[in-house]
Amino acid sequence: MEHKSSGRTDSVSRRAFIRTSAAGVAAALAGKNIVFAGPAKKKFKVALLGCGGRGTGALAECVNAASFLNLELEVVATADWFRNKALETGKKYNVPESRCFGGADGYKKLLESDAEVVLTAAPPNFRPVHFEAAVKAGKHVFMEKPVAVDPPGARRVMAAGDLAGQKGLSVVAGTQRRHQATYLKSAYAVEHGAIGKIRGGCIWWCGTVPFTHPRKSDQNDADYMVDNWVNFAEMSGDHIVEQHVHNIDIANWFIGHPPIRALGFGGRARRKTGNQYDFFSVQYDYADDLHIHSMCRQLSGTYTRASEHFVGSEGDLWGGGAIEGGKEIDIPEFPEYKGPYVQEHIDLLKSILDGKPINEAHNVARSTMTAIMGRISTYTGQLVRWSDLMENKESLWYDLTLKPTAEDFEKGDVVAPKDDVVPVPGRD
Repeated sequence: MEHKSSGRTDSVSRRAFIRTSAAGVAAALAGKNIVFAGPAKKKFKVALLGCGGRGTGALAECVNAASFLNLELEVVATADWFRNKALETGKKYNVPESRCFGGADGYKKLLESDAEVVLTAAPPNFRPVHFEAAVKAGKHVFMEKPVAVDPPGARRVMAAGDLAGQKGLSVVAGTQRRHQATYLKSAYAVEHGAIGKIRGGCIWWCGTVPFTHPRKSDQNDADYMVDNWVNFAEMSGDHIVEQHVHNIDIANWFIGHPPIRALGFGGRARRKTGNQYDFFSVQYDYADDLHIHSMCRQLSGTYTRASEHFVGSEGDLWGGGAIEGGKEIDIPEFPEYKGPYVQEHIDLLKSILDGKPINEAHNVARSTMTAIMGRISTYTGQLVRWSDLMENKESLWYDLTLKPTAEDFEKGDVVAPKDDVVPVPGRD
């Protein structure tokens, strides 16, 4: 197999990236249909923590993965801040109402179940606490991204990831591009020198606000923040963390390490409810004269793009797409069944079956921290170093904690920030 240039710079072309014979594709697909089938089915018991759109989507994808692997899957518990959501999901999967939990401590009751695998998809603010508790309870975990909203939370996830490793638990994160065939091919190409040494690049996630939920007259502060979580930095980390983390993760993956510093700017003009920015522009310095420009925006009526482009010493590469220039190399096929969202669950379940744990906690935590570093720089107008968040306890930002925390929600001590009031860097 070989790559060739498509001459295109604004799209992803798998055919331009690699020529694959029809016979090779047929063989790969045939193998997928038989490789994991066996005479007897193993049953996995699964619990879902966070029953919103992403959580229920992850559960459906886990069901698809189990079917592909010829496994039985039983949903044994559900939990959500709003119990009606846990009940609705539980009913769909025949979970008794007694095992559908609500409120801030619902996760504790869910973790008392006999679930072997827990899918965590509550708002990012809760994920360090939920992940740590799941690992301590001895559960394998699928954890949605991002995994924290502040530096202490990201470090907490790293520590829990270390504990998962000691316990032999598998952890897969919702950075699904790491399980996507086209991105795996790109990563292989970079690793094997197809474009030489990466010298620079750009990463983008420019789209629109996913949703806004204006406050209802009968909502208390806690309910409002959870209902409208995607618009509060305290709940989501802002969209540079919640959404753009995907592209940041690709940069960290392909380069091989996180950046050493970040400097950014951004602002807000149109967004309604919450306190997040409309846009971010961040320069990430990866050392050795390697800089990646990060751009993300959530604004209707503007140009949209979610992709990555890297310039190497011998050629260019689009993340999950075409190589332009560079040297030709043979690139193997990578498995992908019904898209990367299902494949990541296949990889999780198969790692448990095979007794070969995979652990993505540090990868996703580092990429989350990279996004947090960019947000802090943008909010403050200051240069922020990786060491400020990971090593230097005297730094202004090492212990920066967004409030209300997950623990505040459990204590009932939640005061929502004012809507439409955002950080303004600098001074007059």
